[in-house]
Amino acid sequence: MAALIYKWLIGFAFVGLVYNHHPIFVSVTEIEHNANDKTLEISCKIFTDDFEDVLRKKNPAKKVDLLDIKYKSSMSPLVNDYIQKHLSIFTDGKQVRLQFLGFEQDEEAIVSYFEVKNIEKVKKIEVVNDILYEEKPQQMEIIHVMVNGERKSSRLNNPDTKASFLF
Repeated sequence: MAALIYKWLIGFAFVGLVYNHHPIFVSVTEIEHNANDKTLEISCKIFTDDFEDVLRKKNPAKKVDLLDIKYKSSMSPLVNDYIQKHLSIFTDGKQVRLQFLGFEQDEEAIVSYFEVKNIEKVKKIEVVNDILYEEKPQQMEIIHVMVNGERKSSRLNNPDTKASFLF
């Protein structure tokens, strides 16, 4: 009898996970200073279902599908616009302009890529990140920054939005 109840509980938990998509709400932002090219290389990884949900709410008149290749060109401006509004980066006290390079699917996530040119040296990077905060009160942001081979990381929990890294 106990084994039967255990099987039911495991099955119920599995069904709950399937219908609730994933149990955590997190995005990962990686920033790397490329000293040779004098650039910052930035990537943002966001669960696809959460990202599509927020884009649909922000753009109710548009069909939002980040996975279908035939919509990629119409999705790029939506991805770029959303990230630009929710991610700001400052190097040595000055806000930098993120240049959108594109996005791709990576397993259950969408990874968007950005670049900042003409960054010779970096002593301090400040990040303001509130990706998906308006939709997910339990959202967490993981930020990794690499400068001169030194990696530093920070975690932001909604409503915290700012992280600072000294090198």
